[in-house]
Amino acid sequence: MKTLFKLGLLSLALLQSHPAAAHAVVTDYSLKMQPIRANQPDKVVLTFNSQVEIGLSQVFLVSKGDKHDLLKIGAGDKQGQLIVEVPALAPGDYAIKFKVFAADGHLTEDVIHFSVAQ
Repeated sequence: MKTLFKLGLLSLALLQSHPAAAHAVVTDYSLKMQPIRANQPDKVVLTFNSQVEIGLSQVFLVSKGDKHDLLKIGAGDKQGQLIVEVPALAPGDYAIKFKVFAADGHLTEDVIHFSVAQ
C-alpha cells in the first residue's frame, strides 16, 4: 500500500513539474557572412534561440590588452535578435563578449572572436 501511495505521489509530482527552460544560445551571427570593415562603424546581428531581455543584457567589445568597452544594443527584426553597434575599428583581433538574459531568466555568457582586416 505504501509503495502504491509513493508511486501516486511521484506521478503527481511529474505531472505538475514544468519543462526545463533553456538558456539563450547564439544560433547565428552576422560576422560569419559580413566581416567588420576597418575604420568604419558597423553593426553585428546576434540571433538567439529564445527571446532575450535587452534591458538586462550587456555586450562588450574586447580589444588588445583585455580592454572591455560596453556596446549599445537594440532589438532586431526577429524575436531573439540583438543588433550590436560597433564603433570604427583599426585592423586587428577583437572579440564580442555578451551576457544576455533569456526571457525565462537564465543568464548566458559567451565570446565571439573576430578579426578586422585592412
